[in-house]
Amino acid sequence: MSGRPNGTVGAPAGAARDRRPTREELAAAADRTLADVIAPGLHVLFVGINPGLWSAATGWHFARPGNRFWPALHRGGFTPRQLHPSEQDTLPGYGLGITNMVARASARADELTADELVDGAAILTDKVRSYRPAWVAVVGVTAYRIGFGRPKATFGPQPELLGDARLWVLPNPSGLNAHFTPQTLGAAFGELRAVAGPGPG
Repeated sequence: MSGRPNGTVGAPAGAARDRRPTREELAAAADRTLADVIAPGLHVLFVGINPGLWSAATGWHFARPGNRFWPALHRGGFTPRQLHPSEQDTLPGYGLGITNMVARASARADELTADELVDGAAILTDKVRSYRPAWVAVVGVTAYRIGFGRPKATFGPQPELLGDARLWVLPNPSGLNAHFTPQTLGAAFGELRAVAGPGPG
């Protein structure tokens, strides 16, 4: 259970890195929310679609084994080594953060409604105006298209700003996204890194 308000979960203190949530814990994690990893003035704020059940159960973003976010972050040059999801709170030291388009956890992103994505995009916009990152990177082109009403958006830089932040769309790092290998996903992250340049740390 979370000690945070409104069912928000954070990484439990001293949690075993390799512990696998039980089936019951995963089922109980549905509709929970996950605390953002965020700070003012970040270099890049990464935006997931919504937390999966594994992430909601552990309190770690992109935590499910087989998710390629953390390897891609390293392959793309954002971190000097591959971080474990339990190390997510070190990200602001690299000028990086994580939030989600939709706060509630679900087993699959395709369980979300279009209205949830549109509402989430509005909440994200307010968050970006408040925290003022230099770049916002949405990891999931379909969620971006629906949430922001950009049906023809493609991967890479976007012509519009979000608040004062520049926008970039990355592939979804879920292991279910068979269109991208770990290598090509890392290369996609590297393209953003090459344009955005290094952040702090």
